[in-house]
Amino acid sequence: MKTNNLSTPVRILLGLTLSALGGLAFVLAFPPYEIWPLAFLGFVPVLIAQYRILPPKLSSLASSVGIYVWLQGYLGPVFAPIGTFMRWLPIIAAGLSLLTDAGQRSFNNKTGYRWFILSGIANWAGVEMIRLFIPVAGTWAFIAYPLYRQVWLIQPVSIFGIIGMGMLVMLVNYLLALILMDWLDSRWRLAEDIVRVDSRLLRGWKLAGSLVAVLWVAASLVLLNLPLGTETVDVAAIQPTVSTAANAMKDNDELVQQTLERMKTQIREAGAQFVVWPEGAFLWDPQVDDKLDLRGLTAETGAYLATGYGVFTEKGLRNEATVLSPEGEFLGVFGKDHPVVFAGETSLSRGTYPVYDTPLGKIGTIICYDLDYTDTARKVTRQGAQLIGVPSNDWSSIADKHYTHVVFRAVENRVAMVKADGSFDSAIIDPYGRILALAVNPQGGEATLVADVPLGSGKGTLTSLLGDWTGWMALAGMIFFGVAGKRLERMTTNVPPRK
Repeated sequence: MKTNNLSTPVRILLGLTLSALGGLAFVLAFPPYEIWPLAFLGFVPVLIAQYRILPPKLSSLASSVGIYVWLQGYLGPVFAPIGTFMRWLPIIAAGLSLLTDAGQRSFNNKTGYRWFILSGIANWAGVEMIRLFIPVAGTWAFIAYPLYRQVWLIQPVSIFGIIGMGMLVMLVNYLLALILMDWLDSRWRLAEDIVRVDSRLLRGWKLAGSLVAVLWVAASLVLLNLPLGTETVDVAAIQPTVSTAANAMKDNDELVQQTLERMKTQIREAGAQFVVWPEGAFLWDPQVDDKLDLRGLTAETGAYLATGYGVFTEKGLRNEATVLSPEGEFLGVFGKDHPVVFAGETSLSRGTYPVYDTPLGKIGTIICYDLDYTDTARKVTRQGAQLIGVPSNDWSSIADKHYTHVVFRAVENRVAMVKADGSFDSAIIDPYGRILALAVNPQGGEATLVADVPLGSGKGTLTSLLGDWTGWMALAGMIFFGVAGKRLERMTTNVPPRK
């Protein structure tokens, strides 16, 4: 084994370059680039830089730089048009990583890398769990999202949730990093503080990692081929040329009225049994004042219509969705569960999750930003929903990303979902996460999506029942390693470096 005495400036330059490349790999894994295998590899160069290249006192720069490049590349374009504090999220996350990872290299050296993979997975997944409690975070950039088109791989999400899928992704990253570190250590001694990985430990993790991966894929294929035994429903998502909500706020009343009339024509042309209109399609309560004669429209077309609407009050906004039957009956009201607080939005009627028993099946609704959290779709599914309408009103820079969230909400709960957007991205998703119809246009534009979609079972899944249980486990592990780290160091006898 050769000693490689790299100078400190070279170590810093090489380490930061590797970290930035790792962050870039994660950016390329996500839409719009969608080189999804990079999700399983992107953190490897970051870990090599952190544990083998950078000087020990600067080791946490690796994860900080990698996370900054990744989040800036992915979230930067999303929030740049908004101009709120959200544009600072990448640098905030990088700063937190710089502080929290400062002792990780020392900990793993002192414990002989016995906890390297477990603590790494727990910390990553624990942070994802914490983000579900933050109103401005949600599941954006969860590491499982690049896999949204890999239906053969993501079915165990119905058991382990999206955080469980992310734990598998990070298991692969950490295991590959451990293997590569062992290979590097067998050829060069890159730093004085480095402790070789015990060969038995490495063999054990190779076996365990391979077994987990094989079992995951096998379970996914089995779940993908389990029949639902439910009826199919002809559904439609109506996407207008322009957002009626945005234009109503600008008092462009004539354009709004023309667009709404065109949306009514789109319903007639779709000929579907269940139709979804966007979030805030109009700014009044249709149950109080049916200005658009929606009762006549549903009677004419024989369709159930799920539509979003907004009502401004002295206390704030009622951002709601209702379902209107062909018989002219409004079945109930759902209030948006997760208002976009960073945009100043309120939702006064939030907190109930109605599901409507219809001849088509059991229908529920959620609204836009509710997609970015796991709990709302889960609560509606627990009420027996088989089909969920999703009125949304996105902005252009999230058009190529937001619809991917619908895929995971569908698989988590084994429920069909129909997302109709104000102008940018609409989708019809079956209970296995297959995209049956999709319209994505960052410049905005009309679309009428129609598909026959199988209903969900109405029974939900283990994820529907237990929620983000893998996230809670990861959070517990994160706390354990944070509290017991010093004790684990004292209990561990390091294995001497192998010759």
